[in-house]
Amino acid sequence: MKPSFAEFELPKALNEALEKLNISEPTPIQYKSFSPIMSGRDIMGIAQTGTGKTLAYLLPILKEYKYSKTHQPKILILVPTRELVVQVTEVLMQLTEFINVRVMGVYGGVNINTQRKNIYENGVDILVGTPGRVMDLGIDNVIQFKDLKKLVVDEFDEMLSLGFKAQLTNIFTMMSEKRQNILFSATMTDQVDAMLNEYFKNPLEISLARSGTPLEKIDQSVIPVVNFNTKLNLLIHLLKTENDFEKILIFANNKKHADLIFNKIDEEFPEQFGVIHSNKSQNFRLRVMEEFSNNELRGIITTDIMARGLDIPDVSHVFNFEIPEIPEQYIHRIGRTGRADKNGIAISFYTPKEEAAILDIEVLMDKEIRKEAFSSEVKISDVKIEAEKEVVVMKNPVVVKLNEGGGAFHEKKDKNKKVNWGGPTKRKPPKTKPANRGQQKQKSRKKK
Repeated sequence: MKPSFAEFELPKALNEALEKLNISEPTPIQYKSFSPIMSGRDIMGIAQTGTGKTLAYLLPILKEYKYSKTHQPKILILVPTRELVVQVTEVLMQLTEFINVRVMGVYGGVNINTQRKNIYENGVDILVGTPGRVMDLGIDNVIQFKDLKKLVVDEFDEMLSLGFKAQLTNIFTMMSEKRQNILFSATMTDQVDAMLNEYFKNPLEISLARSGTPLEKIDQSVIPVVNFNTKLNLLIHLLKTENDFEKILIFANNKKHADLIFNKIDEEFPEQFGVIHSNKSQNFRLRVMEEFSNNELRGIITTDIMARGLDIPDVSHVFNFEIPEIPEQYIHRIGRTGRADKNGIAISFYTPKEEAAILDIEVLMDKEIRKEAFSSEVKISDVKIEAEKEVVVMKNPVVVKLNEGGGAFHEKKDKNKKVNWGGPTKRKPPKTKPANRGQQKQKSRKKK
């Protein structure tokens, strides 16, 4: 018998919102998390990407929510990126359409004064934000945590890997201990474990699947390619010859490479692709995301900024143009497809230097990825990008020894080893320079 939302005994307003969103039954993590969260205990949920974690914490929180006259947040939800703030805020707005609750999202990159004014004038019940901006508003005393009942930290491991530990620590210390902590993470890292021990009360662990479990609905394959520019040739060839590449994400390992890929792809397929990374403005990133979600773009070239949490409907293919250095990140990337009971396809290009990273991913998943042959129709490029060029090492470099005699550095002679101990000088006063003729004439005039 399949689990049902009827078992949750949700209020009518929430059930109506779920019906409007065409959500009819809970996912496994939503079903497993509901009762523990309702119990009021601290929770640590471990679930891979694409499992429905957002509703897993929102539904029990909203079931318990009670109206309050205070203008300060009763529920705080921390997420690692601005895109996730927007996404979670939108989901909250849809779920609370028939509930009297004030929802607000805050993140950096926009005018903080506008956010201050909004909180002062309208107040907020549920606040969604990135750690940096929430900390700034807390330090300014715009946000106070005295009325906070529940703290949600989503993508906990990603926040720590992005360097948000200091901001999280500051936020935790601003709060009273009378709150429920609801934490979700895709992986249980040493950093996550250390933070749990220091700041939370023996959280109950809810684990849906062990870290690295492959997503069964995603067909995975890898293709050996000699270098970066040949990868570009292969990608262009596939985009031209395969008709089912309708809505794709292409992952690079850094911003510079994402731009290189985009510039080349945009030449071949003008205005069909967008690019997103942390150097792009917030408005630009949100516009590209909206165009992609509305099927106005065929694909997005991006970095790992889009590998976590974002729920983009109907992504058909994920390309790992470069293999991530951290094996778990591969799982997060390919998890952008194969969502909501749909099948997905993940294709990865790897050079000889990236072969070891592929093996690490296979070990993590305990699954061998199918290898496909490189197409003979694709031109192999001899041109290497800067990152692929070998560093020139000098043969037989000249070594100058600093602690031995000879060469540029040698021991002082005995006469130069004397030490000045102070005292009156024995040097003779300097001889005065003889006056020139002009000075002699001037002196003789003075005497007269």
